[in-house]
Amino acid sequence: MNRYLILFVLALAFSSCKNNNDKLPADMISNPNTAAGVDDSMKMPLITFKKTEHDFGKVIEGEVVSYSFKFTNTGNTDLIISKVSTSCGCTASNYPVDPIKPGETKAIEAKFDSQNRKGFQNKRITVLTNSTPAKQNLYIKADVITPGQ
Repeated sequence: MNRYLILFVLALAFSSCKNNNDKLPADMISNPNTAAGVDDSMKMPLITFKKTEHDFGKVIEGEVVSYSFKFTNTGNTDLIISKVSTSCGCTASNYPVDPIKPGETKAIEAKFDSQNRKGFQNKRITVLTNSTPAKQNLYIKADVITPGQ
């Protein structure tokens, strides 16, 4: 009887020591890029702007001026720009919607309409990406003057 009890206890002990990999998220097992110990910063896109601020100088009221903020994906995976928003309706932007490959250089075009604007203007353009940090700000400035001033 004791022999059967010992066999039962041993069988119970071994059956409860199953592999814990079945409790890990599937991604941790099948995707080595997300496995513990891998430096994730090495596998991220990184948006690097040539400049983040542009000053148009003096602009005659009513003029529409534009500037292209050039940037490069200096990371190791595709960069995706998910959204670009502006601080006011007088500023518009155009940006690439397709993924930007590592090493590729593109631009975000910012347009400023000076109609009904007078004096010093400082506008922000917010860029949201899959990079770290995910949000970056660009700035355009102008001194809007009336014609003949």
